[in-house]
Amino acid sequence: MEDLNAILSPGMLVRHPGRPDWGTGQVQSNIGGRVTVNFREEGKIVIDSSRVALIPVFDE
Repeated sequence: MEDLNAILSPGMLVRHPGRPDWGTGQVQSNIGGRVTVNFREEGKIVIDSSRVALIPVFDE
């Protein structure tokens, strides 16, 4: 499976597909398959990109 999270870079906005209640998050870093995202409603979360495909947000 191709890692679509590889395109995510700091400053990009994303949503977590399984946690819509977290709101929109801003990518802080993307290093070695670990994406750190600061979510509006949840705070800073480190996501294993091999397990979760974050959804880029372009409409906010």
